[in-house]
Amino acid sequence: MKHGNNGNPVSEIGPATALRLQSGGAVLIDIRGPEELIDGTPMGAVNIPVERLVADGGGQHSELVLICATGRRSLEVAATLCTDPHARVYSVAGGYEAWRHAGLPVDRTGLLDEISTDRYRRQLVLPGVGIAGQRKLQAGSVLVIGAGGLGSPVLTYLAAAGVGRLGIVDDDRVDRSNLQRQIIHRDDRLGVLKTESARLTLAAINPDIQIEIHSERVTEANVGTLLADYGVIVDGSDNLATRYLLNEHCVAMGLPLVYGAVLRYEGQVSVFWPGRDHGPCYQCLFPDRDCDMEAPSCAEAGVLGVTPAVVGSLQATEVIKILLETGTLLTGRLLSYDALKASFRETRIPADPSCIICSASTPS
Repeated sequence: MKHGNNGNPVSEIGPATALRLQSGGAVLIDIRGPEELIDGTPMGAVNIPVERLVADGGGQHSELVLICATGRRSLEVAATLCTDPHARVYSVAGGYEAWRHAGLPVDRTGLLDEISTDRYRRQLVLPGVGIAGQRKLQAGSVLVIGAGGLGSPVLTYLAAAGVGRLGIVDDDRVDRSNLQRQIIHRDDRLGVLKTESARLTLAAINPDIQIEIHSERVTEANVGTLLADYGVIVDGSDNLATRYLLNEHCVAMGLPLVYGAVLRYEGQVSVFWPGRDHGPCYQCLFPDRDCDMEAPSCAEAGVLGVTPAVVGSLQATEVIKILLETGTLLTGRLLSYDALKASFRETRIPADPSCIICSASTPS
């Protein structure tokens, strides 16, 4: 039996006894962190994380009942609380798991529904995500240009993560030669529009998200309309002219552009968002459009199927970080991947003060 700082023993009690003490005036304190509250909290409990509770010394309450996930932490914390010799501190044996198992009242106010809680449980418990972060993902809107090698992992992981609204732009149809790397498609969908094929796969992964398909190419005529209704743009195109076009409009509209490109055994990723921290745009990285146009396509040069999987997964990661407003983005940095060497290389990308697209001196 543990003893508190007041010399009194810290009693372990069952959930039913804890409920009875709470009904009699004891303060039930749930000491779990925000990321642990995804399944609710005991009805009437006060949520005070451990650090704050210990710093406060348990407050001025004479009778405290502490509950954590399994009962271990609450027993340890209870022993450090209440220097008042008349105070009594209890720890709920088995913690919240035992409380739920006993069928005692639970408060789920403001939480996700049970299906969503089960679906996203492994990311809900991550520090920096939790209920609040998941709601940010659900409120997010992302437009992915291209449902091919890069778009496949991007769309798959964003759907699985619960990004609430995904737009897909592609005018191509599924071909057998796509299937070596474009894992969102299937052999039984040959000839089907890639947007529709992608929609079928994503809906099977997560039926709770909204999927919007745009079976068309990005052009000067439609790019503004396509981008206007989304918060993040992902470049999964294989067309250099499209990349420059996306960059121009994302800069003008203040939208983050998550860039990715692959060729043979190599790939690269970055985030172009000049409106944030005065970073560069795609034009800053590749100022000579005529030179860039000479780059061979994957159809001409080939591509290892897993290379776009790596690059697309990194793009999806950057999108999630943007929506969660966490981590350090790849703004101002180009991350290059070499599959044969199993290596990554980071290159700093300075903003070009004379850039014709994002320079502050460019006339509006």
